[in-house]
Amino acid sequence: MTSPARAHRLRALAANRSADGAEPPPAHANAYELMLMQLAEHRRRLKQVQSIERKIEAKRTMLPEYMPWVQGVLQADAGGQDDVLMTVMVWLMDTGDLATAIDIAEYAIRHGLVMPDQYERGVTGVIAEEAADLALKAMATGGSAAPDLLLRIEAITAGHDMHDEIRAKLHKAIGYALRDIRPRDAVTHLRRALELHDKVGVKKDIERLERHIKNTVGA
Repeated sequence: MTSPARAHRLRALAANRSADGAEPPPAHANAYELMLMQLAEHRRRLKQVQSIERKIEAKRTMLPEYMPWVQGVLQADAGGQDDVLMTVMVWLMDTGDLATAIDIAEYAIRHGLVMPDQYERGVTGVIAEEAADLALKAMATGGSAAPDLLLRIEAITAGHDMHDEIRAKLHKAIGYALRDIRPRDAVTHLRRALELHDKVGVKKDIERLERHIKNTVGA
């Protein structure tokens, strides 16, 4: 567990490193290197775990070690590539903390950060697809999704390049999240999903929602 003193020091070092940009002084670079070393060790431990469920639980126990660093970077708001930050963003989504992951994604998009080499998609693609997958899986198993978070992702990724299939999946997730509370808006998002990817699987849902809206208006 991270002590309050260590957490304070990590926040300060992270803020200083971000403020100094891509070429920080050695002392600050050492702090970042230590975080990278810790990340490498944690990733090595995760590779030894076969169960996806156990990997997620392991990440949940590891994440508090990184949060002071993340807080320092976000508070400084100065940019500078940070592979620790970007990996933590993915781990947060893996463990269901979408709100904090979006904070990181917004920062990364604003400053032009890129995903570490092991990730094949860009920042916008990662946050959009991972969030959509989480939401769709939750709703398919009887749970719920937060439309405000999905709409926030739509807003911060608007105008940025990503595969049409990924953006379609995001609109599908938004549509499903809105269908019980804002059916007209839900139809708009589902139609947009279909425009982007004709095999996204929403045609029947659009028809059902349109019938529901017509019957409700006519009642």
